[in-house]
Amino acid sequence: MIEPGSAPRPQYVGFWKRFVAFIIDSLAVMLVIVPLLLAVHGQDDWQRLSDSLRDALIKAAGGVQVDVAQLVRAAGFSGPLDVLIQVVLPIAAVLAFWKFRNATPGKMALAAKIVDADSGKPPSDRQLLVRFLGYFVSILTLGLGFLWIAIDRRKQGFHDKIAHTLVVHDDD
Repeated sequence: MIEPGSAPRPQYVGFWKRFVAFIIDSLAVMLVIVPLLLAVHGQDDWQRLSDSLRDALIKAAGGVQVDVAQLVRAAGFSGPLDVLIQVVLPIAAVLAFWKFRNATPGKMALAAKIVDADSGKPPSDRQLLVRFLGYFVSILTLGLGFLWIAIDRRKQGFHDKIAHTLVVHDDD
């Protein structure tokens, strides 16, 4: 029973909804990154990458170990502009969406938002940065940090616990 004058308990967003939000976000990122990469790299770069990948698959099928990172570098897809497009831009976009919308496009599509675990208010900039860095903890534990959302009573992943955040249904 909710005490008179107290706020209702937040409705936590669970694993599967958050996974769908991740898929939506991944597609949104691809819709931005792929055209940028197509604009930056000419047909020759794409053909060279395609040929190299085909050769690598043939070698790998024959039991030969292939250095995929070297293959991508050799095809010309590892310059400063590539790092800007494929790393810096997505990180900046995620942090900007978190700061200004309290959610990524995927979370917004599912009416979810990130909040401070104690106050229910928008997280601080520090919490958002710690939450982002916490993703690496969630990943480096072989994904357990994300799977934890499914069993945690407040549906927090390791990154949420570290940053002291929650993902809740957005009633606004």
